[in-house]
Amino acid sequence: MGTHRTRFGCGHGRAASGKINRVTPNKNVKPVPGTMGTITLFGVPVRLHFTFVLLLVFLLFIGVGGRQSGASTALYVLALFASVLLHELGHALVARGFGIRTTEIVMFPIGGISRPERQPKAREELWIALAGPMVNLLIGLALLGWMAAQQGFVALEQLREPTDANLAERIAIGNLLLCIFNLLPAYPMDGGRILRSLLALSRPEDQATQIAAGAGQVLAVLLGLAGLLWGNFMLMFVALFVYLGASQEGTAVRGRMLTTGFPVRAAMITDFRTIEHGETIRDAGNLLLATSQHDFPVVHGGSVVGLLTRSRLIRAILAEGPDAYVAAAMDRDYVRLSPDASLADVLPQVSTPGACALVMDAEDHLVGMVTSENISEFLLLRQVKLVQ
Repeated sequence: MGTHRTRFGCGHGRAASGKINRVTPNKNVKPVPGTMGTITLFGVPVRLHFTFVLLLVFLLFIGVGGRQSGASTALYVLALFASVLLHELGHALVARGFGIRTTEIVMFPIGGISRPERQPKAREELWIALAGPMVNLLIGLALLGWMAAQQGFVALEQLREPTDANLAERIAIGNLLLCIFNLLPAYPMDGGRILRSLLALSRPEDQATQIAAGAGQVLAVLLGLAGLLWGNFMLMFVALFVYLGASQEGTAVRGRMLTTGFPVRAAMITDFRTIEHGETIRDAGNLLLATSQHDFPVVHGGSVVGLLTRSRLIRAILAEGPDAYVAAAMDRDYVRLSPDASLADVLPQVSTPGACALVMDAEDHLVGMVTSENISEFLLLRQVKLVQ
């Protein structure tokens, strides 16, 4: 085991143009917790959140019976799933046109989320945000046009009860509702992103985001009250999702404001312990208890070969026992950062709970660590102006 100690860096000023070191394009991208399965469409990984799978099962269960066959119910649910997926692919393909790679698409119960590699600029975000709802609009109009040419429109009152005969119309209306719902001017809906991009044309981006996030929270409260009055639990669930999304974005904006102008070296931990790759899980457990450190760089011959996080350590103890070697449990695809990279740019990678990144200089020497805990402490100190 080793100890690494250098002077804590608190230098202020514009961060140098350091880049995040990556061995492969997706190496520093950790999947959203709770996701399962991966398919790749147009080069974009698509994952299902477990709650989305539960929703699909629930929709299939409540849809069986009545005047609609089980096959039509399954087709309707799959069609809505495909519509949401095409919505997110619309975002991803337009983002690709601006040179922004989408790291993954995650399907949640009330929609999907595309994770861009970087934050789009205001004009880029306007077109990227518009792309998703426009996909649903085109699908809905195309289906309605096809049905009108085939047999004419079905009366709206006939759509209240699902049947095999009105399947196409219900899919079309579902897409139109997806378009309208996503265009609501409140973050994190696409309409909120459009609002933010338009506001960012005339004011700072962080201020524009705060306004859009505030609008999202107001809308969420109104939707929640409407759900309570009407006894609509789905509307209340949507309101909760919108409120949490807007709150998280507001928090992220404050984080970017507090870290802008600081390099990674200003917030990194420089007093830490390392562990040799040939040591055992028992040795790592003893080190965990003896220090306040949760994550340990794994070294071999003076070079960093992996990262042993607390979660991996615990899993190794339960699965392999205390005599297993650290090398078998460590994460070889750990996040690597340059000490001169902008702290605001890498904040999404290191601010999630349990996140840990190793800071490596140009010669690939380990110079520090950044964890979600010390990022929280850095932001707290910035709020009280202790770090200048």
